[in-house]
Amino acid sequence: MLFEFYGKECPHCLRMDTKVEQLEKETGVKLEKFEVWHDEANAQKMQEYDKGLCGGVPFFFNTDTGKYICGESSYDELKAWAGK
Repeated sequence: MLFEFYGKECPHCLRMDTKVEQLEKETGVKLEKFEVWHDEANAQKMQEYDKGLCGGVPFFFNTDTGKYICGESSYDELKAWAGK
């Protein structure tokens, strides 16, 4: 599964939105998205996967490979992380 943890007002997260949309459209993958700044349950879920890896958003985690991305990335990096 592909997870994206983000903050609603986070400028880095907002800049990643177009790359995530492009990835989903071009490859057919679907990311499960969790807003963590205003949702305590989602924030706790992020901590379960983060375990000190990033400590902030955006945080992308691939449960199949264990690969993750901290912060903004290029489209190519995002695509490679997703295994596409």
